[in-house]
Amino acid sequence: MNIKVLYFAALREALGTPGETLALPPGCTTLADVRALIAARGGDWEKLAQMKNLRAAINQRMAEPSSTLADGDEVAFFPPVTGG
Repeated sequence: MNIKVLYFAALREALGTPGETLALPPGCTTLADVRALIAARGGDWEKLAQMKNLRAAINQRMAEPSSTLADGDEVAFFPPVTGG
């Protein structure tokens, strides 16, 4: 299964990339699985696991960590935004 992953705001800056296409291994079926898979790369990628209140969307709809993925889905990760 292949998905597109997008990174926004401070996460995008920390990782140095706006996104990527991922081929998911068998058993990697939820948003939480994808987050753990990416964070397991180590280095700056661990920020994905360490960020508190990280938001995520699947196909431009807010999603929970237990949300399941389908081939071709677009996943977006972004930190909470504050303003004043």
